[in-house]
Amino acid sequence: MPLIPGVRDYLPLMAIAFVIAGLLSLVLTPLVLRIAIRLDNIDHPEHRRVNKAPIPRGGGVAVAIAFVLVAVGGFVLNDLTGDVPVPRSIESLELPGLIIGGVIATVLGVLDDTFQLRARWQLLGQVALALFAVAAGILVTNINNPFGPGSIGLDGVFGIAFTVLWIVGMINSINFIDGLDGLSSGITLIAAVTLGLISLTVAVAQPFIGILCFGLAGALLGFLRWNFHPAAIFIGTSGVMFVGYTLAVLSILGTAKVAVALLVLGVPIIDTFWIIVRRVATGHSPFTPDRGHIHHRLLDLGLSHSQTVLVIYGICVVLAVMSFVLSGTNQVLAFVGFGVVFGLILFLVTRNETSNALEAETYEEPESGG
Repeated sequence: MPLIPGVRDYLPLMAIAFVIAGLLSLVLTPLVLRIAIRLDNIDHPEHRRVNKAPIPRGGGVAVAIAFVLVAVGGFVLNDLTGDVPVPRSIESLELPGLIIGGVIATVLGVLDDTFQLRARWQLLGQVALALFAVAAGILVTNINNPFGPGSIGLDGVFGIAFTVLWIVGMINSINFIDGLDGLSSGITLIAAVTLGLISLTVAVAQPFIGILCFGLAGALLGFLRWNFHPAAIFIGTSGVMFVGYTLAVLSILGTAKVAVALLVLGVPIIDTFWIIVRRVATGHSPFTPDRGHIHHRLLDLGLSHSQTVLVIYGICVVLAVMSFVLSGTNQVLAFVGFGVVFGLILFLVTRNETSNALEAETYEEPESGG
């Protein structure tokens, strides 16, 4: 994809946002870790988890603070200098909706990290958060037509429904894949960088959004220093909620980049889809945790913790490269094709072990929360 004219003027700004957010997150994460220990926000080892020792959770708070500080600082400086044009398609309430919504998402996540809310209350909070975004004017108004050229318009209730589904689905996809040290933070880092670079192409032409994406990527990288195996702290529901909401909204703002996000986040989205299908087909709640995720299956095949994470990183990088090579329509088709192949491979390599993931002892009680 060709890049926008003057792209070199924006690259230093993206690098500055990336570095500052990264340093803030790097410094803030140990502080959040100590607070989490004081509040007893700890993930203890159990049959479904891979951590062998108690690990503090809630590291997403550091990611959220780093991004919000960089984003708000960037808004203020850009208002004074006007160095980076804000896309005309972005309404006045949408950027506040991104920041305020991210803060709300983090607070909701902290409540779960602290009190271990039941799944139904988490879902209710996610829907309310998505409706807040809609009220701020953040809407998907069209999507690429997978059956031909052009796009499909989403007016009125259809646009609202798709936006809510997109935001809630993004949060839960990241939540479902958050099972190994550094996995969800690394995948979303790759996604944020990809969305940032795509924003510099002629097809999208949103350098302002690109800078925000790189700010998020920097915050995730700073946190990843403490979250990669062996993790000192988990991202927690606070991080899942914040990163899921922020990525979903950044993919909507201005020219919708939903197809790009679908493709680059294909692993967690499709893993979530097949997991829900399997759980429902076997009579379990879609939100009842088990050991049937792709990362669990790769571990069962003999890969180490770090090898499993790096393999999934590699798949995400390949999908990210494909998002640059393919057009919007082909991105959607590639996502569908990847979903079919992903499901087939997952079935073939784990068909003798899948029944073990469905045994009653691999499930937590449905009302235990989390």
